Amino acid sequence: MSLQAERSNLLFIGSVTTSALGEVWVAVSERGLVTVEYGVTRKVFEASVRKQTRRDVEYAAAQTSRVTRQIKEYVDGQRRGFDLAIDWSVLSSDFQRAALKIVFSIPYGETRTYADVAAQIGRPKAFRAVGRANATNPMPLVIPCHRVIGSDGKLHGYGGKGGLKTKEWLLKMERKNSIMSF
Repeated sequence: MSLQAERSNLLFIGSVTTSALGEVWVAVSERGLVTVEYGVTRKVFEASVRKQTRRDVEYAAAQTSRVTRQIKEYVDGQRRGFDLAIDWSVLSSDFQRAALKIVFSIPYGETRTYADVAAQIGRPKAFRAVGRANATNPMPLVIPCHRVIGSDGKLHGYGGKGGLKTKEWLLKMERKNSIMSF
C-alpha cells in the first residue's frame, strides 16, 4: 500500500477535555466527521473507532480542532448549529443515512417525532426503524438524535452516556438558549 493510500485510510482523533458531558472524543476522515463519543477513555474510544470503521487512528489535535471547538461551544450553550463536513459513508445503510440526514436538519431547540422523521423519508410506518437509526447514530450532538421524541411527547431512548437524563439535559439546554439571544 502506498503512503498516500495508507494516509487516506487513517482517521484522526481528538477531544474536548472538559465539558458538561465530560470528555468528548471525535474522529474525522478526509471526508469529514465520522464519530463522536463521550464518557469514555481514549483507549475505549480508539478501540470502538477501529471496530466500527476497520481503520487506523492517530491522535491529531490540529486536524480535529474545528470539530472539537464547535462541540465545546455547543455543549457550553454558545453554538446553535454545526458547520462541519459529515462523512455519511460510515453509516450502515441507505435508510440510516436518510433518517439521520433528516435528524441533522432538525433546528436547534426544536423536536420531531420518530413518526415525523419516518414520514419525511417516505416511510411513514417505519418509525421504529427511525428509532433504531437514532440508537446507532455514530455522531450524537452533531446529528441531534436527542431532538427526536415519541408521538406521545415523551422521551424514548437515548444511546449516549447517561441515557434519557442526558437527552433531557440537552433538550433543556437548547430550550433555555433558544430564548436567549446570541
